Formats: sequence, structure tokens, C-alpha cells
Amino acid sequence: MRTSAAEIWHTVHDERRRLLADLSGARPEQWRTPSLCPGWDVHDVLAHLVDTARTGRLTFVRELLSARMDFDRANARGVTRERRADPLDTLAALTRVADLTRTPPAALATRLVEAIVHGEDIRRPLGITGSYPDDAVAQALTHQLKTPVSFGGGRERAAGLQLVDRRTGVTWGTGDAVEAESLDLLLAVSGRPVDRERLRGSAADRLADAAQGRAGAHEEGER
Repeated sequence: MRTSAAEIWHTVHDERRRLLADLSGARPEQWRTPSLCPGWDVHDVLAHLVDTARTGRLTFVRELLSARMDFDRANARGVTRERRADPLDTLAALTRVADLTRTPPAALATRLVEAIVHGEDIRRPLGITGSYPDDAVAQALTHQLKTPVSFGGGRERAAGLQLVDRRTGVTWGTGDAVEAESLDLLLAVSGRPVDRERLRGSAADRLADAAQGRAGAHEEGER
């Protein structure tokens, strides 16, 4: 069943508020913890979420052109722009933009990818267990499987694989099987390291390696 724009935004706003609650008691040293997103600490990812929440279609195009069509450079500039000296001020900034409905010129499912994947970028290194709506995770994964790595997706990482949601039995793609929780599948396809024991099946090692840029796989595109 197709999810409406209103439902997607409800989920995104809810996930932003959940993350705010999870980080409300973060200790000073936790903000410097390396996230799952290569090269960024927890504070950097938070600043990126503030930046993307503020970014609409025109702003996205303008910033990308300014960065000479380099997604990583544009993202890095956004982090620098929104990262406050005090992480609590960055947290307050996310509070102010949590209910915005701005988006770049891309499928609205990218907002689900942002909220869920970056939520885990922060939560897992801090030992916080995240919980996300199953349908939102499934929609985010479907989007990532259709989108090339160079545009922030994970199509190449899952090429020739059948991904199986361990709990529901829902499948994506055809080929050698990888069975896991849908959230772990989403993270691996998005280029995030996933503990090997969370993945099962004949192609589990292949997906785990692709998620970390090994065995000839791409590292990642747009964060």
C-alpha cells in the first residue's frame, strides 16, 4: 500500500522528536563518539540532520552547484554551517526545525532514509536501541535498493542478492539470500557496518563486505 506524503512526514517528525529525547541526557564525551557514518562523530550527524531539515529544493540545488556537484562537499559544508560550539545548542536547533516539511528535489522516501539511517548512525555507537515503524523501514529499504550508490542509495551493494526480512518474510530482489531484521538490511544497503552475526544466509558475508566497501564494493555516495 502506498504511503501518503502526510504519513511520511508524520513519521519523520516523530523520529526527529524521538532522537531529541534520546539525546537529551547525552554526556559531553558522547558527542565526540564516532558515528556509523564514516568520518563523522555523533555531533556531526546531528548537525547534518539540522541542515537537511532546513534544506528545500532551491537551497539544495544552490548548495550543490556551489559545491561543484560534489554531494560530500555540500554535506560537509552543511555540517560546518549547523554545528554549534556547544552540542546542546545544535540539539536545540533540531528542536526548532523538527516539524519542518522541506525536502530536496528527490523522492519523499529519502526523508525516511535520513531519519532512520542517521538515527542509527547516532544510536548504535551510543548503545541506544532504536525502534522504527516496520512500514517506514520497508519503504526506506525499497528506495535505497532502487537508488545508485552515487546518489546516496545502495543498489550496487545488493545486486544479485535476495534480501529477506527475518520477522515478516518480506523479500526484495532475487539471487543469493541474506536474512536479517529489515533495519539491519537497510543499514547494510546504505553502507553502514552491521555486526556479522545479525546477517544470515549464503550471501551474508558478501553484503557485510559491501556495506563496508570491501571486495570491490563502493564505500558510499551521498551521506
